Amino acid sequence: SCPTVLKSLHFITSPLSAEEGNFSLAYIITIHKELEMFVKLLRAIYMPQNIYCIHIDEKSPRDYKTAVQNIVNCFENIFISSKTERVVYAGFSRLQADINCMRDLVNSKVQWNYVINLCGQDYPIKTNKEIIQYMKSKWNGKNITPGIVQPLHMRHRTQVSYREHAHSGVPKVLPEKTRKAKPPHNLTIYFGSAYYILTKEFVEFTLTDARAKDLLEWSRDTYSPDEHYWVTLNRLPG
Repeated sequence: SCPTVLKSLHFITSPLSAEEGNFSLAYIITIHKELEMFVKLLRAIYMPQNIYCIHIDEKSPRDYKTAVQNIVNCFENIFISSKTERVVYAGFSRLQADINCMRDLVNSKVQWNYVINLCGQDYPIKTNKEIIQYMKSKWNGKNITPGIVQPLHMRHRTQVSYREHAHSGVPKVLPEKTRKAKPPHNLTIYFGSAYYILTKEFVEFTLTDARAKDLLEWSRDTYSPDEHYWVTLNRLPG
């Protein structure tokens, strides 16, 4: 039962400070295995003033999905992504999973300030209060999505087309012989981390701006597009 879940797992049920209560974070957590690890992660980052979108890989076993849904049902501020993907490592589906959650989050009633994306094998080394104090310091109103101009040895990722294939029963992203057109809007491609902390305003921009939409379409047949998409958009002037 939900009361047993909350009590036995020691979930925090009220803000630990006024500062935290007035500063909501959104989390995107993409998972596909290891239920216990997911629960430990969720318990460590859970705060009632935050909001959490959980993306479960479409390929995950039914009993895993059911178990996650049973936990999520105990909380008003945790939900399963309304659209799920069959995620392939380094494929466009990994980027799409985050975007699916973002669409849900911007339509939520919770007025969150930043979104943080995690995978099911992550674990925090900072408290919720330490995270928001860090965000409110030098990062106030800014994104954390570090990167550099795409290095020469990484350019193959965006110069030829890649496709998701079920290779010997294992889904993989493999190169095609087709050479890609140059990026739309004469964009300079940057390369960085697939993980980020983004402002709500930036998320709304990426979901609506024509350049962001065109870059997303162009990135569908690239290798690991989540490692260039966010950082490239963040480097746009203005």
